[in-house]
Order: sequence, then structure tokens, then C-alpha cells
Amino acid sequence: MQEEFHLISSEFLSFKDLYAIVFEGKKIKLSDSAIEKIEKCRAYLDHKMETSEAPIYGINTGFGSLCDHSIDHEDLSQLQRNLVMSHACGMGSRVPNDIVRLMLFLKIQSLSYGHSGVQLITVQRLVDFYNSEILPVVYTQGSLGASGDLSPLAHLALPLLGEGKVEINGEVVDSADMLKTYNWEPIKLQSKEGLALLNGTQFMSAYGVWNVLKATKISELADIITSISLDAFDGRTEPFEVFSHAIRPHEGQLKTAEKIYSLLEDSEGAKRDKVHVQDPYSFRCVPQVHGASKDAIKHVTKVVLTEINSVTDNPNVFPDEDRVISAGNFHGQTLALSFDFLAIAVAELGSISERRIYKLISGERGLPAYLVAKPGLNSGLMIPQYTAASIVSQSKQYCTPASIDSIVSSNGQEDHVSMGANAATKLHKVVENTMSVLAIELLNASQAMAFRDYKTGSFGESLLSAYRLDVPFIENDVLSHDYMQTSVSFLNSLQIDTDIL
Repeated sequence: MQEEFHLISSEFLSFKDLYAIVFEGKKIKLSDSAIEKIEKCRAYLDHKMETSEAPIYGINTGFGSLCDHSIDHEDLSQLQRNLVMSHACGMGSRVPNDIVRLMLFLKIQSLSYGHSGVQLITVQRLVDFYNSEILPVVYTQGSLGASGDLSPLAHLALPLLGEGKVEINGEVVDSADMLKTYNWEPIKLQSKEGLALLNGTQFMSAYGVWNVLKATKISELADIITSISLDAFDGRTEPFEVFSHAIRPHEGQLKTAEKIYSLLEDSEGAKRDKVHVQDPYSFRCVPQVHGASKDAIKHVTKVVLTEINSVTDNPNVFPDEDRVISAGNFHGQTLALSFDFLAIAVAELGSISERRIYKLISGERGLPAYLVAKPGLNSGLMIPQYTAASIVSQSKQYCTPASIDSIVSSNGQEDHVSMGANAATKLHKVVENTMSVLAIELLNASQAMAFRDYKTGSFGESLLSAYRLDVPFIENDVLSHDYMQTSVSFLNSLQIDTDIL
């Protein structure tokens, strides 16, 4: 029987854990060990402030290039509130709720390790927000991905103070009104707390988790849809046999070939005699192309897992060692590089998919032009390919690396930044774009198979049967947009078993 709560602790978080917690609605609470670590670190920091006159960055000094400005003891709480208020300067569109939920969870997780110096009540309030589905309104623009995700995390923290806005049950309300509704007092931040809340990579990491989960699903869907497209195009299965891949044994290539070959093992189309000697690259080289993307996804998965199981705020507090160290764990370079890599890998899945779409509508191998019985009178699926081409082109533009850019900030103190937040948000667009392209390919593959007198593999046939309940065979021209949107919804609704889970 599934536990009612997930206990926040120092145990390693997997993507399976995250999926169950965040996407299956599991509630959370702090474990005894997490509570002990949080309280121990806070008590140490309070004692440190009472007994030491030494400047400690961000605790009794200003921030960024103002690090040499000392702050009086009686102003330390106001310093932290000012930090949150001044840094809540996000712009652009709102961060999707699924990602805000991840941000909340990952911030709670990071603070629970006992190296951030926050009050227990602060972390518990974030837990209450999470469990009550109180989602702060956060904006996509504003983070340089280097001194932590300052602006988006400031917006995440504002409701603790009764500032900013939150969404509850689909309605956006003022945080002050939310606190009154729940009979909660605003949190009075203590020394270091604002910095602990704002420093960290939880904006980038939340996008990273969402994008990795989606990219993994897209990779699986791409193989499945390819198997149907291959049969619809009357393609050959020899390129998917193990022999060629065993002598170039990249893991992703081997897995892709094995997957597609198994999907077509009981295909009537695969057993047909072929007139053509070989297929275009968009079919024949799928193991090499999809496989390379799989390998990239695996690498980025490892990076993101390390990040979400880490402490990424600053300074880091070590009670047992009697050390408070100002370092750079908030710098998002490792995420920025990985997200740029993943964007390219996912975009390639869309790029090769669009080429298969093009071949299916080209009137080759006994298929009617544009996959419609009466071309000329009907345009059929001519223009969805245009849409796919447009989306693929846009994804290519989004694949310009963010991680190679850096703009000096904070009067030169923060002189190299990762731009990892921009890498995260543009990766999000590439992931959504690629899902749309695969949905268009499925639309075309389904239509093409209807013109064949043979069946594809049993798994593909079951998928097509379910799909045709939503998107039937197109006899004459229809409003293509609606079917394309339905196709996207259909793919998003599928539960795909993946290695990551």
C-alpha cells in the first residue's frame, strides 16, 4: 500500500520518486532527521551571529557587489525581507503550474539537508503551500542562472511574506488574502533566510526534471511512431536487425534498433517482398539518430539527478565543522551545458520525424499524394507538413546555445553567468515543439496505413485503434488544426514505460 506522505529526507531522490510525488499528487512532510538538521543548522547560525563580529557574506553584509557593506544586527531581518522584495522582478509569461510545483518541492528538499540556515517554520510553510496546492505566480524571465535563480525564486518566496500572488484552484489571488484564508501569519525572515530562499538552482532544476521526463517519453514515442510510419511507407526492417548495430554498439543505437525491430516482429508489412533495395535515411538511419538522442537524454538525466540531490544556495553552513563558506554551488553551468545538449537531441527527433512526414505525403510506393483519395479537389495532409517544417525550423533556432553567453552583472562581482535559465526555458519550447511534430507524424502514419491492405505490428495496431477513436480516417478536407491538437493530447495522455522510471 502506498504511503500517504513522502518523507523529505537525505535519501537519494530518483525520477521515479519525483514522478510519484509531483505528478501523482502525493503529499509530503519533513522527516524527523530533516527537522533535526534544519533546527541544528539554524541554532548554530544564531549562536554564530551572537558570538562573532566577523563579516559573513549575505548574513551581516550586503549582497553581490555590496558584500563589503556591514549590516547592523537589528537590521538583519529587514535585510532579508528587502532582498526578497527587491529581487522579485520577473518578466515574461508565467511558469507552468507543474514546474512551479516542482520548484516548491526541490526548494524544500534542498533546504532540508541542513546547510542553509533557515528556520523550521519557513520550510514547513513551503510544505504547507505544496500540500495545499498553493502555487506562487512565477515568471519565466529574470534569472541569469548563476547567483542562483534569483528572480524566479524571489517570486516563489514572496507568499511567505504575504506578498505577491498565488494560484489556488485555478484562481489567482493576493498572497496576503491567502494567508488570511488559512489563518497563517507572514514569516519573519531571520538572518540568511532570504539568501537561502533565492540562491539555488530550483528554477533551472524544475525545468530540467520536467524536460527530461518529457524528452524520455518523446524518445519512446518516436520509436513507436516510426515503426508505424515504416510499415506505412512499405519500408524494410533489415536496418533494425542486430547485426549492424553489434559492430557499432552505441547503447542508444542498440536499444532503438531492438525496440523498432520488436515492434515490427509480427507485422504483415514487414514480411512483404520489397521492390526497393533500401529506404531513405529518415527510415534507415533511425537507430543511429534516435539512438544518439537517447544517449544524450541519459547523460542529462544523470546531471539533473545530481543537481536535485544537492545543496545549491550560498553561503553553505557546516555546523559540525564550525564553518560558513561563501562559494558557488548556485552557478548553473553544468545545467546550462546539459540543457543546450538536450535541446539539440530532442530537436533532432523532430527533424527526422518531419522528413518521414514528407515521404509519407509524397505519393511514393503506392500511397496517394497527400494521403487523400481525391487529391486536387482535396489538399489532404499537404499543409500539416508545412506546419511540421515550420516547427522544426523554430526548434533549430531555439537550439542556439545559451551556455556560451555571459553578461556581467552586480557591478562586476558576478562576472561570469551560465544563462542556464534561458537554456531551460528554450529547451521547454523545443520539447513541446517536438511533441507536436510527432503528433503530426502519427496523423500521417495513421492515414497512410488506412490505404494499405496489410497490418503493422500488434502494438502499433492497438495504438492506431485507440487513436482512430479520436482522429478518424480523413475522407475529405477537414479542419486540420483540430485533429492535430487532438493528436498532441492523445500522445500526452499515453502512459509509456521508460527506463528512467
